[in-house]
Amino acid sequence: MTDRLAFTVQEACAAARIGRTALYEAISSGELRAVKRGKRTLILVNDLRRYVEALPAIEHRIDARPKMAA
Repeated sequence: MTDRLAFTVQEACAAARIGRTALYEAISSGELRAVKRGKRTLILVNDLRRYVEALPAIEHRIDARPKMAA
């Protein structure tokens, strides 16, 4: 990601390409660790990386339905 140690919530959302609600849900569920510095919530770079890498992979399925003629 970068040489920095931590992201703000807004920066973490941008880096992970996820919304604020999804980020806070991940923090609330314990999937993503966050720390506090005063009133500011920070997400450590390594914690964000682990969270993103742990997301499930997309499984590709072969669609068995016949295609309609154009």
